[in-house]
Amino acid sequence: MSRLFDLVAGLGRAVLATVSGAGRLALFALIGLSHLLRPPFYWRNFASAFFEFAFFSLPVVALTAIFSGMVIALQSYTGFSRFNAQSAIAGIVVLSVVRELGPVLAGLMVAGRVGAAMAAEIGTMRVTDQIDALGTLSTDPMKYLVAPRLLAGILALPLLVVVADILGVLGGFVVSTVKLGFSPSAYIASTFSFVQPIDVTVGLAKAAAFGFLIALMGCYNGYNSRGGAQGVGASTTAAVVAASILVLCFDYVLTEMFFSR
Repeated sequence: MSRLFDLVAGLGRAVLATVSGAGRLALFALIGLSHLLRPPFYWRNFASAFFEFAFFSLPVVALTAIFSGMVIALQSYTGFSRFNAQSAIAGIVVLSVVRELGPVLAGLMVAGRVGAAMAAEIGTMRVTDQIDALGTLSTDPMKYLVAPRLLAGILALPLLVVVADILGVLGGFVVSTVKLGFSPSAYIASTFSFVQPIDVTVGLAKAAAFGFLIALMGCYNGYNSRGGAQGVGASTTAAVVAASILVLCFDYVLTEMFFSR
């Protein structure tokens, strides 16, 4: 009986810790977003975070997108050729890239690159008391460190996804026309006949949500780092893992919202 009580008590502690952590994260996000609506705003910090998100993440996102489009075209041809449905390959490529793979793969790549760097930078500032020093200089750390990064994530990731969408569709086009023997004009016409404005809009909305989540997890885990270099490493790992999981979870939620009907 005592083991049963211990099991229930452990389960209760885990649930309370999860709810408490979710509440702290939500409060952190609300405070960070509220600072976007009140001056002053640190544009230099925003520009630095924006370039870190957008420009320096462009190579890895571009390579991921173009090869993903190529693989989708090859795999679609392998499956659809059994049913003589090769004409649907262009639609499968464009819808897969624009709706799902563009936002999700870009989000995962940026989470691994920028989320980790963000958590490490802010975590180092926390364990070396630089964040406390900002308070002594009458500078709000949330306004100075968190708010510019949240806005950068919201604005930068959709731009990356636009590039990922274009390159992903281009990768499918190259494989389909060069290797699989499709007519370029027919492939392009089929692509434009399948894709709708709502597909692109939802993909960009997903990207903005993913950018916010990546910046939020990087800032939150870095801001709450403890325990020196080991704590910074743990926070960096937690930021990447949490951001990646949230990207996948919210991808399902947003897809259910827009495309379930």
